[in-house]
Amino acid sequence: MKGKKTGGRTTGALNKATKTIKELAQPYGEEALSELVKIMRDSEAPHATRVAASREILDRGYGKASQAVDIKSSDGSMAPRGLDHFYGVTNPVECARIYQQVMQGEGA
Repeated sequence: MKGKKTGGRTTGALNKATKTIKELAQPYGEEALSELVKIMRDSEAPHATRVAASREILDRGYGKASQAVDIKSSDGSMAPRGLDHFYGVTNPVECARIYQQVMQGEGA
């Protein structure tokens, strides 16, 4: 059992370096956004650059888009796969040997 935490930052508090960097950067926020808008609207700029600027603007204004993650196995179930599937080994003795190696940090 761990002891009670007695030092350090409180949960959620920024460290001093992060706080300083944020304080230094914030005065340039409006100017940086203006530059991103200029890049986004520049028809001479490469397409990828305009898309990147647009994405940055959207991310700042609306937050990053969430990404769906499929956690189901290939058979559609939520059942975890065994070592036999992961390592391509079907012999239970070989699976046990690989498991021991992995648990001891030796790899497969």
